Amino acid sequence: MIMTRPRSLNELWNSVTPTQEVFRPEQFTHLPDLGQRYLLHAITPGTKLARAVRLRMHGQIKLKQWQPFQAEEVISLEQGMIWQATAWLKGFPLKGWDRVIDGEGAMQWKLLGLIPVLTASGTDITRSAIGRMQGECIWLPSIFCQSQVEWTVLDDFRVQAQLTLWGETTQLIFTVNQMGQLEQFSFQRWGNPEGAEHHYVNFGGYLEEEKTFSGYTIPTRLRVGWYFNSTQFDSEGEFFRATIDEAVYR
Repeated sequence: MIMTRPRSLNELWNSVTPTQEVFRPEQFTHLPDLGQRYLLHAITPGTKLARAVRLRMHGQIKLKQWQPFQAEEVISLEQGMIWQATAWLKGFPLKGWDRVIDGEGAMQWKLLGLIPVLTASGTDITRSAIGRMQGECIWLPSIFCQSQVEWTVLDDFRVQAQLTLWGETTQLIFTVNQMGQLEQFSFQRWGNPEGAEHHYVNFGGYLEEEKTFSGYTIPTRLRVGWYFNSTQFDSEGEFFRATIDEAVYR
């Protein structure tokens, strides 16, 4: 049977095959304490290890000025990610999507859903999109239960999780409090926020609230952008503020 590549958010979600494997903390006692603390906080013991999450969110995105948006997103361990959104520019809807499917990234945005504003693909877009998906795996904590994830303690409150997707290896740095809650995350993401050549730039965000959905406790209010942990983040790097309204796991 030949599997076709999902082209829409619904197709990606419907392509997911649920697993019966459940989260058992005793299987992760070999991990550093911070890694164990995070996973035990993020996943209730006995919860099925989801292969995908479907999110509904709203917030503001910086398109020269801050603009409101609403969006849905599917993150699938096997096939990739699609973020589908509508933002408003002076009252007019800007609709489109960012995605990476089977290791190929692309984006497409249209004003009023008709007039092309931005269409992009290629190597740089793919590498940046894979990095985005790796960062947004904080909404699918079961990914960090994989044996391929390498954990390294950096200090008393920071742990690094090395994650590889489609040949792109990223060191995600998590700041974890005493309860196991994520407070910050950062990593080197491929991009060109200056508008010049693509290169790796420190990317990350502040995770300000969390909620539990079907056994998964995830960040639900966050501020994200380029140049994280520098003065540039506040002045020009931050471009995304979101609140997660719903998360469904499969």
